[in-house]
Amino acid sequence: MLEHGGRLREAAQKYNIALSLWLDLSTGIAPYTPELAPVSTDAWRRLPELDDGLEAAACAFYSAPQLLPVAGSQAAIQALPRLRKNQQVAIVSPAYAEHAAAWLREGHQVNEIEASAIDAYVGQVDVLVLINPGNPTGTFYSPQQLLGWHRQLAGRGGWLVVDEAFIDCTPELSLAPQTAKPGLIVLRSLGKFFGLAGARLGFVLAEPKVLAALDALLGPWTISGPTRQIASSVLADRPAQHLQRQRLLIDSARLQQLLTVNGLEPSGGCALFQRVELANAAQLHGFLAERGVLVRLFNTPPGIRFGLPADEPGWQRLARGLSDFQQRYK
Repeated sequence: MLEHGGRLREAAQKYNIALSLWLDLSTGIAPYTPELAPVSTDAWRRLPELDDGLEAAACAFYSAPQLLPVAGSQAAIQALPRLRKNQQVAIVSPAYAEHAAAWLREGHQVNEIEASAIDAYVGQVDVLVLINPGNPTGTFYSPQQLLGWHRQLAGRGGWLVVDEAFIDCTPELSLAPQTAKPGLIVLRSLGKFFGLAGARLGFVLAEPKVLAALDALLGPWTISGPTRQIASSVLADRPAQHLQRQRLLIDSARLQQLLTVNGLEPSGGCALFQRVELANAAQLHGFLAERGVLVRLFNTPPGIRFGLPADEPGWQRLARGLSDFQQRYK
């Protein structure tokens, strides 16, 4: 089983701290959610309606020509490798580990490469997978860079797969409007930006041929009726989206400053998380966990990813933990 953030019950048992007493900063999920409209009784009682406006609302929000809703972008990550056979795949690493696992599971040859090696590999592989902004690195790629790599791959029938799970606060960097192009596949996540990870909804943005093949593979009714109803509402609510984006950007800047004043200047980040590379990352992770603050530890290279606190008590608790660590180990 691959390591992921959010394993709060496991941490509670390991450190013998009650579940309710934790500050969970181990994911890149927004810690607050826009106000949600009530879910109708019909959404629970009936099979999901596929002409309910979800696709149209998502296309408008992402500025996409067409898309396919899936049960979280994880569903697409696992399914896309099944649409190709015996491919040479490059995955820009460090990255969300499920990408490499999914391509390996289907028998493809996978090379995990550094970002600096993309130009060297893009002419040799069939599929290039990267995350923009990077998870956990926070590295951003420009649309011009990405489209240049896409042209090289698509010219010989290859794919560029861009996971944009954390891009919602910087939509100008998204390739969503370009996804009618053959060989370009973009993944988007509802759960990260809107704080709705439990809804399990993502979107695949790609040319119609790819979407049709993926739809046939996944089968009918992959998204529950309540999720479709909630998502249609939040995707159409422009004022709520503006407030969510504004709040996330402000809090991300605050997190960056808090880490920096405690001697932990981030090496990268985005609106939903900040990453710090440091040799004693495991020591910091354990120190905070003993105080009921869960952050995400990475071993290669060693570093910590910090998510955003949801409220002022959470901010103060994180600040105390970081200050105490610096005083003890400076």
